[in-house]
Amino acid sequence: MRTLSTLLMLGVFSMPLLAVEPATDIKMFPVAGEKEQRVIIRVPKQAHEENSKVEIMIGLKKEIDCNQHRISGDLQELNLEGWGYPYYRLEKVGPMISTRMACPPGAKNKSDIVPVIGKGYLLRYNSRLPIVIYAPEEVEVRYRFWNAEKESRLATEK
Repeated sequence: MRTLSTLLMLGVFSMPLLAVEPATDIKMFPVAGEKEQRVIIRVPKQAHEENSKVEIMIGLKKEIDCNQHRISGDLQELNLEGWGYPYYRLEKVGPMISTRMACPPGAKNKSDIVPVIGKGYLLRYNSRLPIVIYAPEEVEVRYRFWNAEKESRLATEK
């Protein structure tokens, strides 16, 4: 009996180790609900991904005047049960807020993208997993990269 267990242990430990890559297939993520869209972002591989971030920019096309406009809404990070992978959800976009300045005489309204602002829009850069976002179907989802400088500076007291 002891010889059999020794052989089994040797067999298990002598097997070649397999490099396990995280699955990048989106089939494991839930489908979008009614009046919701699922957006997939795949970022390219970089040498030093720890020095980069991905900013998610979500907006809603609206007819606006000359004032500054914003819409509130937090991007929630959720965990894909059984996998441990993150995905993100914007449940709802809040009411539009704006400055209330008087526009110059004759200023015309324009159609523009009003950004959704809140928490959770700056994400870790990871080229091995897709960024999966669920958002209301009427919003537009964009992204851009932020990269840290190679050199840091010493903070000094004045």
